[in-house]
Amino acid sequence: MHGSITGERLQYNSTFFTVHSLLFTVVFTLIPDYSGTTMLWVKAFHIIFMVTWFAGLFYLPRLFVYHAESKDETSNQRFKIMERKLFYGIATPGAIITIGLGLWLIHFLGGEIIHAFWLQAKLALVILLIIYHIYCGKLLRDFKYDRNRHGHVWYRWFNELPVFILIAIILLVELQPL
Repeated sequence: MHGSITGERLQYNSTFFTVHSLLFTVVFTLIPDYSGTTMLWVKAFHIIFMVTWFAGLFYLPRLFVYHAESKDETSNQRFKIMERKLFYGIATPGAIITIGLGLWLIHFLGGEIIHAFWLQAKLALVILLIIYHIYCGKLLRDFKYDRNRHGHVWYRWFNELPVFILIAIILLVELQPL
């Protein structure tokens, strides 16, 4: 049974990356120049995958809340599968693509943009978000091996951190203070 879960995960992840690779190939083959139009496409996909990443970061700790409350082995196993699929199939690919497209946008905008305060603050928050994401992976591993050390209330509070990061990032990008 364990082999089928691994095969299922590989099939799911390869399908996810194949579909998205095909999408990027089509979009960026049709728009080969580095004009403002291309930058708008990159920005649009950056936002789309940022939403995907945040969806995973909002829902994964919520699953941890329910997992921490579960008492029976059937629920325990079900949550392990759901958490793994969400982390590896949605949140992590969303993070990788978001970060890659964000770096591409910085490249488009030129080297001087890196000196803008709002971008430096945003990048600091993105680094904090990456740390949060990695810590979620550690918590996932703890649940996988039945080593969870936190109660459901702790996860409810932990679940709120990405909300504040998202609000701050959006305000920084849209208002661009200093």
